[in-house]
Amino acid sequence: MSVSHSDVKQAAHLARIGLDPVQIDHHLQDLQQILKLVEQISAVDTDGIEPLSNPLDAIQRMREDLVTESDQHDKFQPLSAATQDSHYLVPKVIEQVTTE
Repeated sequence: MSVSHSDVKQAAHLARIGLDPVQIDHHLQDLQQILKLVEQISAVDTDGIEPLSNPLDAIQRMREDLVTESDQHDKFQPLSAATQDSHYLVPKVIEQVTTE
């Protein structure tokens, strides 16, 4: 796949980026190098190779799911500005918009 000056101009236009001719040439060279690298990577034979979730084939250590803090509900509820039925009440932050 090749990239042309017009492709770079079109991409810059779509991204709303202003590029002068020198920058277009620079980005064109960069994109061509990136595409060469992608072609090289695509040419590698990966048949029979299983994908890895981790390049080191490491196993995530898991910890036991234990409660480490006591219930302090009764301690914090009185500090709240407003509560109702054991829930914290907060000010409404979404306004209703009406169209007329």
